[in-house]
Amino acid sequence: MRIIDPHMHMVSRSSDDYERARRAGIECCIEPAFWSGTDKRHAESFFDYFEQIIDFETDRAERAAGMDHYVTIALEPKEANYPEMADRVMERIPEYLDRENVVGVGEIGLDQGTDEEEEAFRRQLRMAEERELPVIVHTPHENKPEGTERLVELIEDEGATQERIIIDHNTVDTVETAVATDCWVGFTLYPGKIEAEAAIDLLEEHGTDKMILNSAADWDPSDPLAVPKARDKMLDRGWDRDAVRKVVFDNPYEFFDQSPNFDYER
Repeated sequence: MRIIDPHMHMVSRSSDDYERARRAGIECCIEPAFWSGTDKRHAESFFDYFEQIIDFETDRAERAAGMDHYVTIALEPKEANYPEMADRVMERIPEYLDRENVVGVGEIGLDQGTDEEEEAFRRQLRMAEERELPVIVHTPHENKPEGTERLVELIEDEGATQERIIIDHNTVDTVETAVATDCWVGFTLYPGKIEAEAAIDLLEEHGTDKMILNSAADWDPSDPLAVPKARDKMLDRGWDRDAVRKVVFDNPYEFFDQSPNFDYER
């Protein structure tokens, strides 16, 4: 069964991980810009990083595994708390959004819930809205229910098109807030976020419309095969193959197909 993993930080992984993921069924992945483990101190560090994931990682995915690789670009929330640097980065983000394999804005959201983070979130939502691009929203690690509620308030206040937004990293404590919107709902199968069995339980409770699974697959303990393993768990639990395919392929395809640069063949 073909899989699209819509949130993988493959810059953190080896070429062997690309190959393993491809053998498990992942034919396409989307790599959001993120906090790479230590705060960047210079705007130029972001620009080098953006170039790396846009060009080198896309080429490496093809060379290592014949995998399609797309990117979303943003200033993530943690580093929005350096206002002078953040402003310089956001001034140049629009030029990266026009690159050939950039399919959206992300990940943006909240970390500590500061005024600086909220301003960066609003500003980048507007960039996406102007270009009619998908958006990946990062819900905070701490105070997640309250942070998710605040993110929804900001989205509504900005009048952003919710059908082009995925609220990601949901848990049992946030899913009710997320499903009450017109946004897509993401579950990250990752230690400290949500386990596959719990995510499948929530899919069985809330249905599969606009529901997406991803692995994150970054530098911390994580698994680039998390989505294929969840696919197998769903089948083992007696799910219909078409329903499983909707979650692991059709839904992420439809979400990113809203981007003019997403040219992956279904």
